[in-house]
Amino acid sequence: MSTRGIVFLDIDGTLVPSMSSSSFLAKRLGHAPALDAAEQRYAECELTNEEVSVIDAEGWRGTPTSTVAAWLEELPLIAGIDAVVAWCTEHDVEPVLASLAWQPVAEAIAKRHGLTANGGPRVQVVGTDYDGTVAEHFDEYDKRDRALQLAAERGVSIDQCCAIGDSRSDLPLFDALPASLALNASGAARAAASAAIDTDDLRDVIPWLEAWKATPH
Repeated sequence: MSTRGIVFLDIDGTLVPSMSSSSFLAKRLGHAPALDAAEQRYAECELTNEEVSVIDAEGWRGTPTSTVAAWLEELPLIAGIDAVVAWCTEHDVEPVLASLAWQPVAEAIAKRHGLTANGGPRVQVVGTDYDGTVAEHFDEYDKRDRALQLAAERGVSIDQCCAIGDSRSDLPLFDALPASLALNASGAARAAASAAIDTDDLRDVIPWLEAWKATPH
């Protein structure tokens, strides 16, 4: 595909609507209460993303990578992703995941729906198991920087990029791009975005994407 534009899509709260992907996995790993409390404190700016990642990674200790991969096949996602990916393909726009979700989550969603995975934190793997430590931290500023780096690598100007997200972790990227859509979003994300929508079907963002693509850049 000849990439003429990029849409960056958040995962937790955007493509994963009912809970965070970390919470989904934590229920299976057995540390959901600790993780949910940490994520709430992150949302209230009481913990950094790095601190939440350390708490979450500990719960992965001793779990085979294949087990997590199998669980992620059941991760509930918003309806309409394939239709939006098809729109992107038709318009030479690359759909790219930009998220603080763990890399296996992004890789699983990318594989299922034909998106590009791009960054995210990593839990250390020793042999075939996760060891419970963070191999790579990744915060909202890394998310922005990795997105801008990918655009540069693709030869796509910032004016040809947009982002869709819902929360605090999207604010730096929203601020860096000329067009952004707050989807089922927090007040802060709505205030930072150039438009907002509430829906349970991602196809409802296509009219906004059509208008974005048609705007002279």
